[in-house]
Amino acid sequence: MRLTRQTNYAMRILMYCAANDDRLSRIPEIAAAYTVSELFLFKILQPLVEHGLIQTVRGRNGGVKLGRAAESISLFDVVRITEESFAMAECFENDAAECPLVDSCALNSALREALNAFFAVLERYTIADLVAARPNVRNLLGIDMLMQRQVPAA
Repeated sequence: MRLTRQTNYAMRILMYCAANDDRLSRIPEIAAAYTVSELFLFKILQPLVEHGLIQTVRGRNGGVKLGRAAESISLFDVVRITEESFAMAECFENDAAECPLVDSCALNSALREALNAFFAVLERYTIADLVAARPNVRNLLGIDMLMQRQVPAA
């Protein structure tokens, strides 16, 4: 199973906001940190906003921030919102009636068990865990540098 770029960058947006929790994050800043287009990030934001993981603030000084505490956003929450399908094989899809074993297949059972284990692991980790795993995440994302540039010289 391979997660989509949308899921990957959704987690990155959430990590950026969690690392930058003392102020609003702007899409151009996030795009620059990850070297990805702003348009791509705007597309990813929509489902995150709809499901309350991200909150937007409009206006000249607007931006985005986490819609919930980073500790309460599991990786499974993000994957569930951003992935379209969890079909690991044909037999997971609705049109699997062609297989005579569809109702009693050991492969189907094994794959379901594996998928459930995958989900269980994702449920154990939060966005806060990902940010805490790298104490220098603010520096790596350029947040500290950005903050230094915004502080007026005395």
